Amino acid sequence: MFDLVRKHTKVMMSLMFLLIIPAFVLVGVDGFSRITAKGDAVATVANENIGQAEWDAAHKNEVDRIRAQAPNVDAKLLDSPAARYMTLERVVRERVVAEAAKDSHLSTSDARLARELQQSPTIASLRKPDGSVDMDRYRQLAASQGLTPDGFEARVRGQLSSRQVEAGVTDTAFSPPALADVALNAFYERREVQVSRFNTADYTSKVNPTDAEIEAYYQANPKLFQAPESASIEYAVLDLDTVKKSIVLNESDLKSYYEQNVSRLSGKEERRASHILINAPKDMPADARKAARERAQALLEQVRKAPDTFADVAKKNSQDAGSAPNGGDLDYFGRGAMVKPFEDAAFAMKKGDISDVVESDFGFHIIKVTDIKAPKLRTFEELRASMESDLKTQQAQRKFADVAETFTNGVYEQSDSLAPVAERLKLEVKTATQLQRKPAPGVTGVLANPKFLAAVFSPDSLEKKRNTEAIEVGPSQLAAARVIEYTPARTKPLAEVSASVKARLVAIQAAELAKKDGAEKLAAWKVTAPASLPTQVVVSRENAQTVPAPVLEAILQADTVKLPTWVGVDLGPQGYAVVRVNKILPSPVPSGDAAEQGRKQYAQWIASAESQAYYKLLTQRFKVKIKAPHPSVTAGLEAQAE
Repeated sequence: MFDLVRKHTKVMMSLMFLLIIPAFVLVGVDGFSRITAKGDAVATVANENIGQAEWDAAHKNEVDRIRAQAPNVDAKLLDSPAARYMTLERVVRERVVAEAAKDSHLSTSDARLARELQQSPTIASLRKPDGSVDMDRYRQLAASQGLTPDGFEARVRGQLSSRQVEAGVTDTAFSPPALADVALNAFYERREVQVSRFNTADYTSKVNPTDAEIEAYYQANPKLFQAPESASIEYAVLDLDTVKKSIVLNESDLKSYYEQNVSRLSGKEERRASHILINAPKDMPADARKAARERAQALLEQVRKAPDTFADVAKKNSQDAGSAPNGGDLDYFGRGAMVKPFEDAAFAMKKGDISDVVESDFGFHIIKVTDIKAPKLRTFEELRASMESDLKTQQAQRKFADVAETFTNGVYEQSDSLAPVAERLKLEVKTATQLQRKPAPGVTGVLANPKFLAAVFSPDSLEKKRNTEAIEVGPSQLAAARVIEYTPARTKPLAEVSASVKARLVAIQAAELAKKDGAEKLAAWKVTAPASLPTQVVVSRENAQTVPAPVLEAILQADTVKLPTWVGVDLGPQGYAVVRVNKILPSPVPSGDAAEQGRKQYAQWIASAESQAYYKLLTQRFKVKIKAPHPSVTAGLEAQAE
């Protein structure tokens, strides 16, 4: 079927055009997005699929949000399997809570929606000076999330309804102070213990597996000794820099750009000013604000009569502690450095001018412009390099969509080679050997991109050696690859991995010896305590000392009806521990403020626990199933294969 499509591309494109356009007319952009998102289900809620596309879009939005708040965050962390899975869990939770809201007939009125939008800082940033919302920017905001304005408002409406579901649980959580005190005292209780460790490393010299044992372990665990599948590929990358290299600028366009932008490119004008400030915050009573304005007006009349006394008047009367000692001097500043009313006034004045009383969020200002530093206009040749870079970037951004379409169609239509499209677009065809599904440590860029690797190791790519589709691997960056040679996963011969097999077997047998010795000592010490044990330590959830987490949990769960008591803890590959619990020490009694803070914290824990329990109940009611494998499972399988 796909061969038929490839041979009759133009006919099929015409047919799809006739089919898709009416679909958009009938269901709209938002509806079409919902339809297409149902493929490749990664989870189901109430028998409705959550598709791979929805998961990808949600994770992209989450990554964009985090990068906006923390630009220096490591990109690898944001696109790790664990981070992506957390996004999927959040999408599932949102869908479950939305279903609960619908099931409970909870809705959001138009008035509540309007109030929410009015209070939103994001919407506030879109307001014009007259207070109305800039609808063009509002539509852009919705489009940036793949929505129409109606779709954006429907999403906010749904979020508000979902909040009602969660608030119904968290806002009704109840924790009496007496119960909180008892629970917190038990939670932070301390115990005086002695811990004897039986470490695996101390027993390795006592084991020496035979050749037969090594052979048997190797045969029983072939997946532990596999060489992972790998591929040698050729690939091509289309990005903005590549498009820029193909652009040849017209000299007349460059000169026109210079004439239109020389002022901006030469630098910003700066002003130096001094001011006298009479404080009057917005929440000040009206009578006090009126008095502040009258005082500012009186000072204005004083300095206008004697302009040379401005600095002395500022020192004695200005309430700006930072500038008053310097006669109100604010040094040089450009546009954007001051609050808007102050800036507008300062940049509308001439050198030596004194303003009228200017009102800002801080109070009332009297401004004197003491100097103007105009930028020196730079010549055409001085700005040529930066202008060429700017113009090429602008033209490349406009051209990229067309070139990207050519690239996308080219790798699909001539699927047996990347050379034709690379030659047409002047791209370099690169090669990579021993590429694996999991990127090697230190590898970055295209060869570490999960979507790119998934496409390379897809059945169509491996079996038929066809070009992958054009994969978006970054902003304005597409890549496609073709597998040249594929090596399936294989079990390495015993001769090659015998040292690794023996090391694993030694660790297992040593851990068994440690556990056996520890269990025997525990049984004996319960009858007769040894003459010497390790030094006593006091442990608690707040202070675990050097005690491993499993040992701490065993200590805190030990039956303390009769003391001292003994506990044995199997630490798996790390060995065994024997603990003697000698004494229970109550948690320190907190002071009044600390006690109240602890009760509030406990109330939050209770609310969180009840919310989580309710959510678990909802997942059962709405038959939630996450089909994507958990990263811990995937990581475990990969570790076994290494």
